[in-house]
Amino acid sequence: MHAPTLVFELPGASPALFLVLEASTSVGSVALIADGSPVAVRPVAMGAGREDQLFPAVQALLAEAGVTAQQLAGVVCGAGPGSFTSLRIAASLAKGLAHGAGVPLFAVSSLLLAAADAADAGEASVHGPAVVHADALRGERYVLDVIFDADGRVQSQSALQRMTMEQLDAHAAGHPRFAVLGSPCPERESRIVTPTSTSLPRVAASAWMSAVPLDCWEPEYGRMAEAQVKWEAAHGAPLPSHRDA
Repeated sequence: MHAPTLVFELPGASPALFLVLEASTSVGSVALIADGSPVAVRPVAMGAGREDQLFPAVQALLAEAGVTAQQLAGVVCGAGPGSFTSLRIAASLAKGLAHGAGVPLFAVSSLLLAAADAADAGEASVHGPAVVHADALRGERYVLDVIFDADGRVQSQSALQRMTMEQLDAHAAGHPRFAVLGSPCPERESRIVTPTSTSLPRVAASAWMSAVPLDCWEPEYGRMAEAQVKWEAAHGAPLPSHRDA
């Protein structure tokens, strides 16, 4: 059974409409953002072994909101890090939609969307520097330093890093820290957050408003897929990409 679309009232005269896809975790979503406000959202369950529900969700979202892809100002894709398979599905779909509609493609860090979830929830203490982190498997965490401006919008302050929990404890000392979906040490977290497509308006425009190239952009997976790791170990060489063909 598919989740229903939550549709709000569209603003007046020709709003700038962006379709946002976020699929870095098992809790995916697609949303329409019009003039900086969410107008429709549809949750999408992601994960290994699940039937692809992202494309049907996009179709339903646009249909129920009465919007065509050609009316979009652009497509925004959550760029990871996170689930390799889900990110790849989302990226392929976002590229196809942008190409077919003749609109630009934008990418936004999924960790920034997660950090913005704290601001969306009205967390009173969300201002200044903070640290957001997510499970990177193998006992590590993906870590991004962020900063919230006076209006509660968030942007990155560092490149993506991988750390052990012990390293994270030292790195984040003295700053609020937000854990994506959960944490091995929940008592150390300021908040548990979820990257959602509706959080895009709480991300600083400078963090995502530069279009990415359709022919070569890929999400920031964080780690290679296990199948790729095994292939490269067996062959002693990098796995060829479609751009090498």
